[in-house]
Amino acid sequence: MKLLPRVVLGLAGAYTLFILASSSASSFITICALLALGLLVFLLRRRGQLLLALGSTVVTAAFAGYLAAVGDIARGTASGLLSGQAVFGHWALAGMALLGAWIVKEHPGRRGITVVLADAVLLVAAGVGTVLPAAAVPLGFVGIVAVLMFRGGGGAAAGRFVRRVLRRAAPDTEAKSKRA
Repeated sequence: MKLLPRVVLGLAGAYTLFILASSSASSFITICALLALGLLVFLLRRRGQLLLALGSTVVTAAFAGYLAAVGDIARGTASGLLSGQAVFGHWALAGMALLGAWIVKEHPGRRGITVVLADAVLLVAAGVGTVLPAAAVPLGFVGIVAVLMFRGGGGAAAGRFVRRVLRRAAPDTEAKSKRA
């Protein structure tokens, strides 16, 4: 008896999706994309950090496109060639942040938070891109590399390297004071 309401609601939902999907091609594509997204969320329900990272990346890609369109409208250009390339660059950088957080074998922190921070830096770069479209992708690249480096433990390694180089390059003050 408990199974009957689930079957009825499932059939009603499937029928509703079928009717919506058959109304137009764009509705069909939207329904298919939502079903694929729902399946992905269901399959990854136990991987919270990965879901956080994927969600952040999708939102970042959407906002980067929105900010590029706003910049085009503000500049009064209809073609948007440069901002379109910038949006593609932002999508590539968002994917780089997502992959970069999971490539490190021993990540010192939560990987999803690393991707969220990198995506926040990318959104700032996209905001700069509304005013200076040519500077958006290089700024985003430098920001994402910095976030991945510092969150992946590379900041401490870079600091140790710089200190070691400075120690070798600095003159030995103790030896000079003994000679005098």
